[in-house]
Amino acid sequence: MRRLVLLLAVLVLASGCAGATVEGSPVAQAPLDASSPFDQEESADPSASEEPDPENAPIDGEVQGVCAKLKWTDLPYPGAKAETPPTQINYDSTFDQSCRWTTKVDDVEVGVSLRFREGKQITIERTTGEWDVKGHKVSYLDRTGEEEVEPSCVLVVPYDGGGLGIIVIDSSGKFGTVCDQGRKIAEVLIDRETS
Repeated sequence: MRRLVLLLAVLVLASGCAGATVEGSPVAQAPLDASSPFDQEESADPSASEEPDPENAPIDGEVQGVCAKLKWTDLPYPGAKAETPPTQINYDSTFDQSCRWTTKVDDVEVGVSLRFREGKQITIERTTGEWDVKGHKVSYLDRTGEEEVEPSCVLVVPYDGGGLGIIVIDSSGKFGTVCDQGRKIAEVLIDRETS
């Protein structure tokens, strides 16, 4: 599966938004992230540090918590209504909440995933930079130039007494840079933090 993800990686990311209208629809596919870039909770289970197998990952459950605060219409990708649920829910058992929205645009998979941990920050090993977004420190890692992963941006932010991780993967080049997409998603979620 990781080889397939690598083969699908597009090394060139256009920085501007396309003016043409694109069509897409939500798809339930294997996860876009090749491996979790976030810190892992201490666990006696050695498999807990690996990305969950999408074939066996739990995708059922009610959309709640942070996952209920983000809607398809908050994302730049076309083709889904606000009430359409995320593509997967509760798929990463190493976090208290996890969800992802994935779709295909011109045969390229794009998407956003969220992971939330109660009462503890989420960190990433290295960062490219940070922003102050409405009083929240948002640290990010721009991975668009890394050959071993698809063009992506990983963001972490203190959130609702815990930690929120956001991953945006988009090699289409149609919706702006991946980190700008991630910042906009962080802004939406910070606005809805206490709701």
